[in-house]
Parts: sequence; structure tokens; C-alpha cells
Amino acid sequence: MNTTAAFLFLLLVALAGANLPWLTDRVLFILRPPPQGKREWIRLLEWFVMFCVVGVIAVGLEYRSTGQVESQDWEFYVVVICLFLVFALPGFIYHHDLRRHLRKRRRRAA
Repeated sequence: MNTTAAFLFLLLVALAGANLPWLTDRVLFILRPPPQGKREWIRLLEWFVMFCVVGVIAVGLEYRSTGQVESQDWEFYVVVICLFLVFALPGFIYHHDLRRHLRKRRRRAA
């Protein structure tokens, strides 16, 4: 896999991983949701788990393409977390706002 393909793959995985906690009601993507629904702290925990998974994939791709892993300072990690937050925005908006509006529209149409 060349560097461009690895970068595009990582971006797609990060985009999907950042949005998954808000697009599914299953806990950790495999367990049935509790009767009261999935709480926000569970979604945030899943988001952090996906952040770590994407980070491991990124380190693996970096090592595979360059043969080493560069050490980073704290600024790098702050930027990466902010970027992952921005990637999660579509799923967050869908879960908290758009889904409600789509349900109202479906009820009016029926």
C-alpha cells in the first residue's frame, strides 16, 4: 500500500470510527442497548475507544510505510483529538437533532 492510499484509508477509518458511537444504539457495537437507552457517557467512552483504535491503526500504517514511528509532542495529540472531534460532528448532529426532525416529518407524511 503506497503512502497516499494509506492516508486515504486512515481518513476513512477515522471518519467512520468517530461517527459510529452516535449512529448505533448497541453498546460497544455488539451488546444490546439497555432498556432506558444508551447513555451519553457510554457514547463518549465508545468514541474514546474508537479514537484509540484509529490511533493504533495510524501507528501501524506509519511504521509500515516508513519503518519507524516518530515521537510526538503534546501539541500533536491535542490537534489529533480536535480533528477526531470534528470528524464526529455529523454523527452527533444526526443523533441529537436531525433524527428527531426526520421522525417528525415521517409522522406528518403518514
